[in-house]
Amino acid sequence: MRSSVHPIEVESYAILRTRLDTTDLPPLTRAVVERVVHTSADPSWAGDLVCDEAALRAGRAALLAGAPLVTDVRMVAVGVTARPSTVALDLAEEPTPEGLTRSAAGIRAAVRRHPDGAVWVIGNAPTALVELVRCAAAGSVRTPLVVGLPVGFVGSVAAKAGLRTAGLPCVSNRSERGGAAAAAAAVNALLYLEENR
Repeated sequence: MRSSVHPIEVESYAILRTRLDTTDLPPLTRAVVERVVHTSADPSWAGDLVCDEAALRAGRAALLAGAPLVTDVRMVAVGVTARPSTVALDLAEEPTPEGLTRSAAGIRAAVRRHPDGAVWVIGNAPTALVELVRCAAAGSVRTPLVVGLPVGFVGSVAAKAGLRTAGLPCVSNRSERGGAAAAAAAVNALLYLEENR
């Protein structure tokens, strides 16, 4: 956890709350929505995010208990400064198995390393999220929480819809947007819950 919150961040949250009323949201959902909005300076994220309070509670408890954090790419990992991460892309085999992107191959390798109990954060490639959902359906991975916020015009909406349909405990969004900053923000919201209240 951080030792202090900078006054600029305090002021930024105060401004955010004059523009977006999140008081009716459950506490962890509110924390995630506010941090993603704060990170992007875009209040429209509030209507795009799909949060499950029970999944967020389970993910937070797992993280606070020391569960591994697995990210799809290094950009997500560096955004979560309070925790070390396994970066799936760094584990991708070369050459990748036929038909897999490097991102998907990295997820497959990370699943072998962390089959049970890790929190998964996908903030880049839709193919990484598709592969994680496939591994979960095959019984190869169990997780308290998937942060599924990949970005892109090709496949991201379908990948996130597939995550929600699969019934995995998750936070995602409905649109094509996403990215490393938003994914890291969702995790940081769980880790820094008390700081911006």
